[in-house]
Amino acid sequence: MSHSSQQMKAIILYDTRSEGGSTDRFVDNLGKSLAETGAYVEKGKCKANADYSFILDFDVVIMGAPVYYLAVSSELIGALIQSNLKKYLKRKKVAVFVTCGSPEPMAYMLYLPQIKIHLLRNKILAERVFSPQDLSDDKAIDSYVDAIVETYNRTVSIRKSSVIWTEEALETISNIPSFLQEKFKRMAEEYAEETGQHQITSELLFTAKDEMGGT
Repeated sequence: MSHSSQQMKAIILYDTRSEGGSTDRFVDNLGKSLAETGAYVEKGKCKANADYSFILDFDVVIMGAPVYYLAVSSELIGALIQSNLKKYLKRKKVAVFVTCGSPEPMAYMLYLPQIKIHLLRNKILAERVFSPQDLSDDKAIDSYVDAIVETYNRTVSIRKSSVIWTEEALETISNIPSFLQEKFKRMAEEYAEETGQHQITSELLFTAKDEMGGT
């Protein structure tokens, strides 16, 4: 792997109907490939009615599932419609994938949009259709990971170079417990980026915390 991920924290949210099948193995390999870039990676199976507040702790949410009978697996889509997943995905950087045996152009037209329709306000770092033979192909997995990491690093660099912290805001951050400081810094920078502001003040810091669900 050629790219460093600037300590990216990623979670892979996926769904599959079979335990220990090709999708589970693929997600394991995807996680390993990401970890090799220096990223911190966790994975979890989607449940339509789960609580997704934990994704606040992650920089990137990678989500995907197999296609069954022309529809993306139902627990992932169910989570996007029924649970609080969409609320906590607000302003998150995401990557999406589907696994299916359909010809690729059809899959990009029919299946990826079933997920992307719920992510209109998100920055999508990468998207990919994996055929059955791609699922165990290290090159296919690595190229997807490279796309995620490259785009993530680029957006982080742009964000960091485009915002200025006031002394007051830096002082406010220094009063927060050290283990939370990075999280709040990132939250404020992402909020400033999205709202088109170039200066981070204490006021913006608290607004970002409230808007983005920080505690």
